[in-house]
Amino acid sequence: MKITLERMNNAVHMVGINENGLTTSIDGSPKIGGEDLGPRPMELVLMAAGSCSSMDVLSILQKMKQEVKSYKVEVNGERDMDAVPSVFTSIDLKFILEGDLDESKVARAIELSMEKYCSVTHMLRGSVEITYSYEIK
Repeated sequence: MKITLERMNNAVHMVGINENGLTTSIDGSPKIGGEDLGPRPMELVLMAAGSCSSMDVLSILQKMKQEVKSYKVEVNGERDMDAVPSVFTSIDLKFILEGDLDESKVARAIELSMEKYCSVTHMLRGSVEITYSYEIK
C-alpha cells in the first residue's frame, strides 16, 4: 500500500493520492497556516476508525440477511491538549442504524468488527481507550 501526499498551496493544504489515483484533501488549522480546505490529520484518524468498522458491520449484517435502511456512525475523540504530541486518549463510536433489524444481530456485527476485524481500531487500541455503542431507530 502506498499513498502520495502533494502540497497544493504555499501553506499546509495537501492532497493524498492512493495507488488508484483517488484523492483526499487534507489541511491544517488556521493557527498553523491552514485554510480549512480539508479535514485535519487527526480527524482523518477518526474517519478511518469509523469507516473501517462500518465496512465490517455492514458486510456482516448483509451476510446475516439484515436490511439496513439507513446507517451512520458518530465518532468522538478526546485528545490530551496539554501534551506534545496531542494524541487521542479516548475514542467513542456510536453506530446508528435504521431498518427492520434484529437487535442481537446488530450487536453481534458491531462486536465482531470492534473486537476482531477492524484493523484501524485494533491498531489504535494499544494506545487509546476505544468504546462503542449502537442505536436502532
